Amino acid sequence: MCGRYAASASPADLVEEFEVEADESGGALVADYNVAPTRAAPVVLTRPPREDPDADPVRQLRLLTWGLVPSWAKDPAVGNRMINARAESLLDKPAYRRAAMARRCLVPADGWYEWQSSPVAVDAKGKARKQPFFAHLADGGRLAFAGVFEFWRDPQRPDDDPLAWRTTYAIVTTAAEPGLDRLHERMPLVLARQHWAQWLDPGLTDRDRVRELLTPAPPGRFAAYPVSRRVGNVANSGPDLLAPAPADELIGVVDPMTGEVIGAPGPE
Repeated sequence: MCGRYAASASPADLVEEFEVEADESGGALVADYNVAPTRAAPVVLTRPPREDPDADPVRQLRLLTWGLVPSWAKDPAVGNRMINARAESLLDKPAYRRAAMARRCLVPADGWYEWQSSPVAVDAKGKARKQPFFAHLADGGRLAFAGVFEFWRDPQRPDDDPLAWRTTYAIVTTAAEPGLDRLHERMPLVLARQHWAQWLDPGLTDRDRVRELLTPAPPGRFAAYPVSRRVGNVANSGPDLLAPAPADELIGVVDPMTGEVIGAPGPE
């Protein structure tokens, strides 16, 4: 967790909702209902403008690649494994601690997908049947994952090559709250709006205060429901992925809110 999420907001909506001062997405931002690792996705961060590195930092909307590549990495492929960073160790692990203190970001999302392993149903291979769910804010609002980002310089490219630098991010995760722990033991750390400004502030360098921001909010903000297994294919996208799965497609699924088993168990 988190391995897929939906991000469908338009640049205009994100600029307004996150009070962005500079849209640096380059007009390339499109709705993606099945964001997967290694893809570019919208991220909100605070940096000096690209054209004036000496200017004061401003809140920006950028497209970054999901999968953090530390500045010291020899191979950018390491980012394929570094899509998530645990809140409990974020400030201590060498791969993330510098970014956690200086390069924090918000990752806008509609919600995230998680695959529940059925405790009673198996697939044709005899393994626990997996059912995707979509988790979201119960009030239907947009959410913001806590994230960290990094810059990586490709030593094989010249300075004037626009691909010489790669900017990547990871999503911070925490222990799943009651109910959602029936889907997975981890979930994204979703920051409440009142903490956005502090999380994005590059001037915040007090470790204790950053650690406080990593404390999850009280449970009860989220809801989750089963969706089509089509989300398992990264080639599939579109709002239809968010539609609730028909009841006749559910086999041995556990309702995360009630613990009730839905659908008769058995092999596919």
